[in-house]
Amino acid sequence: MSLKQTINEAIKQAMLAKRKEELTALRAIKSAILLAETEKGAKEEISEDTEMKLLMKATKQRKESGELFKKEGRDDLAQKEFFEYEIISKYLPKQMEEGEVRAAIEALIAKVGATSMADMGKVMGAATKELAGKAEGKTISTIVKELLS
Repeated sequence: MSLKQTINEAIKQAMLAKRKEELTALRAIKSAILLAETEKGAKEEISEDTEMKLLMKATKQRKESGELFKKEGRDDLAQKEFFEYEIISKYLPKQMEEGEVRAAIEALIAKVGATSMADMGKVMGAATKELAGKAEGKTISTIVKELLS
């Protein structure tokens, strides 16, 4: 079942159970999917890779917004953002542990033949492709910098 169908089913369930907060997060995902489908040059169905990118972007936005609200003392808004983050995260593949990410990046560095920070672009390109949806870009970047310096 595609992400769009899964989200539509989840929306129906949330509506029946009258879970408004969950419904808001699910509708945000559906909106992002519909925008991607109607984008200029887009095909009828969006790819699984595009779906993962949409979800990663949505979770990243919620997490950053939640942290910003918390920093500003707006715990009510922060709580809402973190709740939506949790709902959207359910539809992402299981995130890799830091040790797993580190091992994968070490293998990529050896494969690419990177030796210094000058090769960071090559490593990041390969790492973000291979680990898309499985690890956050910030985590990947931090580990790559640490291993190349």
